[in-house]
Amino acid sequence: MNSKKYFYITTTLPYVNAKPHIGFAIEIIRADAIARFQRKMGKAVFFNTGTDEHGVKIFQRAQEEGITPQQLTDRFSTEFRNLKETLNISYDAFIRTTDDSHQKAAQEFWNRCKNAGYIEKRTYTGLYCRGCEMFKTDRDLVDGVCQDHPATPLEQISEENYFFLFSKFSDTLLKLYEQNDFVIPEFRLKEIKNQIASGLEDFSISRVRSKMPWGIDVPGDPDQVMYVWFDALVNYISTLGWPDSDSFKNFWNHHDSTIVQICGKDNLRQQSAMWQAMLASVGLPFSSHILINGFITVNGQKMSKSLGNVIDPLEIVNEFGIDALRYFALRELSPTEDGDFDLERFKEAYNANLANGIGNLTNRILKMAEDNISKSDVTLEYQFDQSYLDAMNTFDYQGAANIAWEAISDLDKKIQETQPFKLIKTDPDAAKAILIDLVEELYLIAHMLEPFIPDASSKICTAIDEFKKPETPIFNRI
Repeated sequence: MNSKKYFYITTTLPYVNAKPHIGFAIEIIRADAIARFQRKMGKAVFFNTGTDEHGVKIFQRAQEEGITPQQLTDRFSTEFRNLKETLNISYDAFIRTTDDSHQKAAQEFWNRCKNAGYIEKRTYTGLYCRGCEMFKTDRDLVDGVCQDHPATPLEQISEENYFFLFSKFSDTLLKLYEQNDFVIPEFRLKEIKNQIASGLEDFSISRVRSKMPWGIDVPGDPDQVMYVWFDALVNYISTLGWPDSDSFKNFWNHHDSTIVQICGKDNLRQQSAMWQAMLASVGLPFSSHILINGFITVNGQKMSKSLGNVIDPLEIVNEFGIDALRYFALRELSPTEDGDFDLERFKEAYNANLANGIGNLTNRILKMAEDNISKSDVTLEYQFDQSYLDAMNTFDYQGAANIAWEAISDLDKKIQETQPFKLIKTDPDAAKAILIDLVEELYLIAHMLEPFIPDASSKICTAIDEFKKPETPIFNRI
């Protein structure tokens, strides 16, 4: 896996009717760790994120505030764009679905899909969930409500819409799912297989303009606007300049490219089925891997404004630092199951593994090295263990982080067992040899940590290069 030259990774596009929450912060941190590692491995990387800015919820929120939808999306989009600095994210592109280039690409995609015979106009009556911005069938509901938005009443809508002929792609999708690592983890792959095997229904891809004007114009039909999901999914290629750019040819339409999409479990169907069918409809390659995250709970409860337990990632960063949040997201939370954000556990993990862990270890090693050996004594090269490479190349960032912290623990034990600070008095040569090993192993660990805690990794490398312990602690104990 991941032996290819070009590497493309994208988050979902968060819906901009509210400011960023901890769930999306964790998604983009995980995508960033993967992108940083792949760059470190010498790949040409394109890391995409952005904002989804059309649809009913945007339109209604703007009306409630007495502003235009564009003004609303401009405001919230800025907050998501600022995550680049807030969370130290290394994205290469930030796309907005209101960008002219995206809107033109979405219309071109529509035309190609329609010309291929996969779009037709029908009168439709069905149940619509404003929370999902999707029509729902009986099989999508539990006790008559949407599983993801049980408090949002379903609306009966009857109107003339355009439909994507999703039902024609069952066999295509099931064949795609024969790749055992197409959807990760495997139990999500089985979930989507079962959904597709039970039968597909065509889905609406437009809304009547008179009822919902905030969307991209349907080509050739001024009375209709594109359905938000159809429009938004096209961003994954429009951000690359599809259909004609070199970036698209290299990162998506190339035999030597890996295409990775990361999303929450509520996006399983959209990313691994709807979008793949849309790609097939216009003759484009499928994604390589769809990584499915669980949801984030808070102290065992689902985040909810009414419960007052919604976590603002900016507040966490302001109090504890960027790397503290990144560490917790990548090592302490499951990458595939639901994860609980407990502030007390967060603090305990911070003290144990950052302040008392890598931070204290760096100070101890470099203080001893500064006093007893010189920089010319050490060889600052590194080579990752195969176990670490295997974990990162299969998107097991939690497993890779565990390997890095096992190395930190082993290095700490080595100091305790060899006690070079005492040995230097009785056997200086043996003590210096140990100190050289300690510095070189710390240098390797610093590079292992770069995808996870890049600021701390940089500080450790700088301290080793200057050959003295950092003037201020890398992590202050809470």
